[in-house]
Formats: sequence, structure tokens, C-alpha cells
Amino acid sequence: MKNLMVTGGAGFIGANFVLYMLQKYPAYRIVVYDKLTYAGNLDNLLAVQADPRYHFVQGDICDAALVERTIQEQAIDTIVNFAAETHVDRSIMNPDAFIQTSVYGTYVLLEAARKLKLERYHQISTDEVYGHIPHGFSSKETDNLAPRSPYAASKASADLLVNAYFITYDLPVTITRGSNNIGPYQYPEKAVPLFATNALDHEPLPVYGDGRQMREYQYVTDHCEAIDLVLHKGVLGETYNVGTAVEMENIEMIALLLQTLDRPTSLIRYVKDREGHDRRYSMNVDKIRALGWEPNHTPHEAIIETARWYRDNEWWWRKIKSGEFKAYYEKQYGHRWQEA
Repeated sequence: MKNLMVTGGAGFIGANFVLYMLQKYPAYRIVVYDKLTYAGNLDNLLAVQADPRYHFVQGDICDAALVERTIQEQAIDTIVNFAAETHVDRSIMNPDAFIQTSVYGTYVLLEAARKLKLERYHQISTDEVYGHIPHGFSSKETDNLAPRSPYAASKASADLLVNAYFITYDLPVTITRGSNNIGPYQYPEKAVPLFATNALDHEPLPVYGDGRQMREYQYVTDHCEAIDLVLHKGVLGETYNVGTAVEMENIEMIALLLQTLDRPTSLIRYVKDREGHDRRYSMNVDKIRALGWEPNHTPHEAIIETARWYRDNEWWWRKIKSGEFKAYYEKQYGHRWQEA
């Protein structure tokens, strides 16, 4: 494993993974393959753009010919697939893009890995494939999948495809299912960067329902370290949950974020809840811990560090929120503001 193709590598988690891997492994080459949708941003990779071990290809993972050509021309031996439409709210508005990218796109990558006999294929998944988890329970990797949004369903479908290729074709695969990631370079449609940037501008924070949904917030570099560990020590054909095993209500996250940014709780505005909103996620992470992984940040530390990053990097998010984001924000929250 020396030449990795990181699909979706210009996005939030993908870019952080690229930065982490190039710093840790001097002998590795990384080809970022990214369509550069609204959430793909080459500013995320400015720190490595002059690094000879980094190469960028703009492309769609649904384009089988370009995927195969890139693998052959760049001598790729490993695919790490971050490429996906990721925002639940957008999946409710437009499911088609999610099915195309996460289901058909994953199929294209698996076929290329099988045809060209790659050393490894790793799929990035999510805790949302398990659906709502009742109190007193935590999802294990062997649990049935019960997705409740088009986004979660598209990711669950991709996981099933990956498992099928392992069983049917003996393709060397692994899967990681991460809890809610936060940290640098996360597009501000997601809760933490949205609330952080709104708070910095003294704008109201649209909080779904009663704000008491339970999540496991983890710092993105902790997730990257777990993926790295699974790539090098994980058992082929296996899935690993990656999370903090520490739950937090969204309203507690918001209060900590506002305190960190020295903003008042009067900015909180409760709005109509999202359709099919999962109330609680919780994962059992004993399996990844058995490989020797532990998160370096508590959820509280992750939220504080993330809030400070957005406070200190206005150059990154200001131009995003003045572009395509404005139309999305009005479509998603305009009627909610009126109803509130």
C-alpha cells in the first residue's frame, strides 16, 4: 500500500485524511479524485498542493472510464472512498444525487478495484445506517441496518455492495462507520459549522425540534487515525464502528459552542424539526478499540477546538456562505423561520 486514490478527497473528512496521511507516511503517494461539487473545495488542500506526493484529478466516481484510467496511469493500489453526497437535509430535497453517487458510484469503484486487482478497497460509512437507536442500546457492527433517510439508505446500500464484493469476488475490503465528525473544513450546512458561523455573525441559530437529539461528536483527525489503523491492521471483510461512545444532546453542544465564541444563548431559535429526524445515535466501539485505537479528543474538546477554528479562519468560510450556500439556506430554513 503506497499509492492511494482518495475519492472525495477535497471534501471535509477526505481532505483531513489526505493531510494526515501525507504527514504520517513520507513514502506514500495520494491521488485525490473529486468531482468538486459544492462541498468539494481545493482550499482544503492548500497545505499540500506543492507536495510532489500529491496529485489531483477532477472526476466523477460514476465515470467508469476515467476511474479506470486514473488507477492505471497513477499506479493506484488502494482506494479509500469518501465520495458521497452527505447532508441529510439535501437528501430529503433531492434523493437522486445521493443514490447516483453512493450506490452507483460505489459499484463503479468496486468494479474497477476487482478488474484491476487492487490491493485494498476501503469504504467510509456512517452511524446513520443503523437508524434511530433506543436508549439503553448501542449499535454493533453486526446489527441490522435500518436507515431512515435517503442519505442513510444510500450509504447502507453501498455497505451492502462492498460486503457482496468481498463474499462473491473475494475483493479485499474493509468498512468504517463514523459518528458525527466535526473539525476544520466542514461545509457550513452541517450543524456545528453552521451554528459557529451564524453565531460569529450574531445571526440566529436554527435548532431542529427541541434540540435534544443525541449525537456522538468526534474530532475529524481522530476518525482519520482510526481509518489509517483499519487500513493497516483491520481484518479483511470486516466493518468497524468509529465514535467516542460519549453522547451529547444537540442543545448542550450549542451551549458549549456559544460559550466558546462568547455569544448569548438568545441566538437560539427553535424551528420545525427535520422530516424523519433520528432521535439518537449510539455505537459500540469495542471492536476498533481492540485494534488499539482511542480518540484523542472528548466531544467537549472537539466542539471547542472546532468553534475556535471557524473563529480563526473566516477566510475559508466567508466566501462559501456568500455563494451557493445562500440559496440552499433560504430554501431549507426560510419557511421554518416564518413558521417559528
